[in-house]
Amino acid sequence: MITLTSLDHLVLTVADIARTCEFYRRVLGMEVITFGVGRTALRYGHQKINLHAVGRSFVPHAKTPTPGSADLCFLIAPPLEAAQTHLQRLGIALVEGPVPRTGATGSLRSLYIRDPDGNLIELSVAAD
Repeated sequence: MITLTSLDHLVLTVADIARTCEFYRRVLGMEVITFGVGRTALRYGHQKINLHAVGRSFVPHAKTPTPGSADLCFLIAPPLEAAQTHLQRLGIALVEGPVPRTGATGSLRSLYIRDPDGNLIELSVAAD
């Protein structure tokens, strides 16, 4: 039996790495880092998102790496209303929210936005 302990990183295939980095840095406060030979990632806390440019994925990779095919949920520091105000100030359109949802460890309140590739980004706080 394998016992999983945490998620270290995930990979997003994107159309434009620079545009993606700017969005995640400006909107979500992630740190843009480089590693290896010309590789780029977004770091937040103890996790990272590696970025692959469409058509230039590193091997091995997903069977069909496609920009805009991910749905990601990030837990954020409350209050959710502060995040909503931040998004409005930046001109980021809400797809939906605030709405109740169920997360891995309990009930959430969530906002949904899209990144430049159309990935669905859920921003959530624990429900009271």
